[in-house]
Amino acid sequence: MIAAPVSIEAAPPPAVNARLRELLAGVPDPEIPVLSVLDLGVVRHLRERADGTIEVGVSPTYSGCPATRIIKADIVQALERDGFRAVAVDVLSPPWTSDWISEEGRRKLASFGIAPPAETVASARRLLQPDLAIACPRCNSTSTRKLSEFGSTPCKALYRCESCLEPFDYFKCI
Repeated sequence: MIAAPVSIEAAPPPAVNARLRELLAGVPDPEIPVLSVLDLGVVRHLRERADGTIEVGVSPTYSGCPATRIIKADIVQALERDGFRAVAVDVLSPPWTSDWISEEGRRKLASFGIAPPAETVASARRLLQPDLAIACPRCNSTSTRKLSEFGSTPCKALYRCESCLEPFDYFKCI
């Protein structure tokens, strides 16, 4: 029995890694374009394969998310435009969590009018208080009310601020 050839993968050299991250910071999430794929936390690894191809591990935000295919294609296109051979692969374990949204991503969500996740996924309070007081991203009031479990996308809920009366999306703790 002949063993299959082993593909050796390693982290890209620091200068290449920095350039890849710079390029990825310019790849927007197709559903929330103010967030990059790095802000969203869906890029799980960068590896250089033995043949020089850059492998980007991507975690879908939830099973069946239609944006994942677009995100992967946009990542490959951005890297190839800069001269890299690239492939984007699914990373399903551990599953993506909203805890992976960067602090900069949370700030961008709020300035875009989407309330960022209020708690960590592991918060025991989430089990005891499923409907938290979510701060309005426009006026910061916590006098808000959930109108629908689903907002503009399945990963967001629709709320309304009782102070400024504006509706807004809340990015759920997933």
